[in-house]
Formats: sequence, structure tokens, C-alpha cells
Amino acid sequence: MRMLGSGSSTPSTVLSNADLEQLVETNDEWIVARTGIRRRHILGPGETLTHHCTLAGQRALEMAGVDAKDVDLILLATSSPDDSLGSACAVQAELGAKSAAAYDLTAACSGFVMSTVTATQFLRTGVYKNILVIGADALSRYIDWRDRSTCILFGDGAGAVLLQRDDREGEDSLLGFDMHSDGHGQKHLHAGFMGCGNKAFSEQPSSAAAFGNMYMNGSEVFKFAVRAVPRVVEASLKKAGLSVADLDWLVLHQANQRILTAAADRLGVPAEKVVSNVAEYGNTSAASIPLVLDESVRQGLIKPGDILGMAGFGAGLSWAGAILRWG
Repeated sequence: MRMLGSGSSTPSTVLSNADLEQLVETNDEWIVARTGIRRRHILGPGETLTHHCTLAGQRALEMAGVDAKDVDLILLATSSPDDSLGSACAVQAELGAKSAAAYDLTAACSGFVMSTVTATQFLRTGVYKNILVIGADALSRYIDWRDRSTCILFGDGAGAVLLQRDDREGEDSLLGFDMHSDGHGQKHLHAGFMGCGNKAFSEQPSSAAAFGNMYMNGSEVFKFAVRAVPRVVEASLKKAGLSVADLDWLVLHQANQRILTAAADRLGVPAEKVVSNVAEYGNTSAASIPLVLDESVRQGLIKPGDILGMAGFGAGLSWAGAILRWG
């Protein structure tokens, strides 16, 4: 498997820390000190996540030099699709990937890493040649803008990577991975179903189904993240037969700058090897890793042959790591 191309797309509507000062009791200094976030991009009226997934996918295909008609599979990692029954097929149609199967994979902020690992298994079996993995979320849809603990964190966006089978010996870009879940921690981060429930059949119309606002126990999620990320990266390195010293870049879920810094410190990775764009986009959930990956590739930071340590972590609770070679 080779990682051939990346792409990303974010809404043009920007919500700054100053804007949030009009909604809740907060200020720029407080938000930056606790999260490192200064701005986040939010879907505007009539704007869809499918549109940004399509743009990100097109840009990844262009970089890879692969035509949409040659894509065999599209995996869309998202917890906030435009359609509650899934948006991957809508993306497939907009891309014009007529030969591709497409489905959603829901694993919150771990979704992109888990989808990349899943895609690699299809490529290794020889069933498919080209797979487009997209991470995208619009968690602004679930935010209570009166809740200071969550409204300062989340933004919307999409990122994509084109993975291609490579049958040459020793040319697999996925060098090692490690994935976990612990449903006992779901109580710390969730957005539960609300609506008609499981009522008996009736001639009366059902009430509209809905999901509640996001709830997060910030202190528990922070403690979980700073423990889980170093462990899952170290476990992935061990399976790859590599050490921390072999990493060129840490490409972590962009949840909070303090988490990025703490995880890197525990791993012994210098700050200059940790890519970050959390200040501009906030926490974009499944989109955050492919978004920062694409920006880093296009800026010339990440180059072909570089070894990347990826880790996603979040609701479920779930966490996943992967060691990948770019290009």
C-alpha cells in the first residue's frame, strides 16, 4: 500500500474567539491558554459536509494522479453525516466514482486512523487497487453554544487520502498499527439519541428523531488522551519494529494543543516534529488528522519517505495508532 495523495476542504465561515465572547463567558486569552485554539471553521447556511468531502477527495485524487472512475472503494469516517443513514454514497456520486463501493465508518475522532487501517486490509488482499479514505465532521451541529466546555473546541472540515495497492516487496506504507475501545468511558463524551424512542405502533405520526447536544467531561477526556496516545504510538512502533527516534513527524488528532504537547513530551518527541493546526481549525474530529496531514504535505514539511506516527482518540471511548510512510 502507498499513500499517494491528500486533500482537504474547510468552510469559509470563521468563528473566532472574539465571536464566542458574545455567546458565553469567555475570552481569547482563556481559550488559547487552555486549548491553543484561536479560530474554527463552521458550516454556513445551506452548506453540506458532503460538498467538503467531495472537494477534499477531488484534491487527493488530483495529487495522486488517479481518476475518480478508477477508485474501487470510498470509506467515509464521520460521526456527523448530512444523512443519518450515511453520506458516503452521496460523496461517491458527486465525485463521479461510478465503480466504487462506498460506506460510512463511525469511530468519532479515531475514525480516520481506523478507516486507514481498514482500507489497507482490502488492499493487502488484492481485492482493490485504489481506495479513497475521507475523514470529515461537522460537530457544530451538536454543540450547545451556551456550553463553554464544548463550544470553544469544535470546528468543521474534511480531509482525504488516496491509498493504492503496491505489490512490490517491502513497499507497504502501513508499518504497524494498534487499535482499542473502552465503552465504559462513553459516559465522558457522547451525543445521545432523542426523539420518538421505541413506542408502539400508532396511526399518529412519529415525532422527529434527533440527537442531543454533545456532552464532554473535559478533565476525564484529557487524562485519557495523554495516557492513551503515547501508549498506542509506542505499541504501533513496536509492531513496526521501529523506535520513537525513527519518527519524522507526529501527526495526531488535533483536539487540544495541551494534549499534543503532553503526548509528545511523554513520547520524547521534540516539539518541532509535531505538526499542528489546531489554532486555526479547532477540533474537527475525524477530519483533523487528514486535514493537518494535507496542509503539512502541501507546505513541504512532510516529504516522500517520511515516517509518520498517527494517533486518533475520542468518543467511544476509542483510540488508534498507526505508523505510516508517506508517499
